[in-house]
Amino acid sequence: MAKVLEGLYYSESHEYVKVEGDFGYIGISDYAQHALGNVVYVDMPEVDDEVTAGEEFGAVESVKAASDLISPVTGVVVEVNEVLDDQPELINSDAYANWIIKVTLSDASELDNLMDAKAYEAFCEK
Repeated sequence: MAKVLEGLYYSESHEYVKVEGDFGYIGISDYAQHALGNVVYVDMPEVDDEVTAGEEFGAVESVKAASDLISPVTGVVVEVNEVLDDQPELINSDAYANWIIKVTLSDASELDNLMDAKAYEAFCEK
């Protein structure tokens, strides 16, 4: 079974948000990386790009498939995880330690639309 971490917010498209102060670290869940298989490329936005909740901000490509990344929150990108440019497979080794983008949260109330760990586990079992 895929690992689900407490204290994160999860979307139905299998992205997570780890909130620290005014910032959100966005990545894909362990469930998503298992479903994708070996990740070979991560397409990320640029710093200062705006991301919008429910809209695409990049993609993750594996040997099996490509999957759009859908932002769980609205915000401005303040950092991209450049390590993933050279080592995208790090997402497979630990999806939660290897976030994709860091954003300034525009509207913290959007987190209320996301699932907690328990709800996400139930969603993944369906």
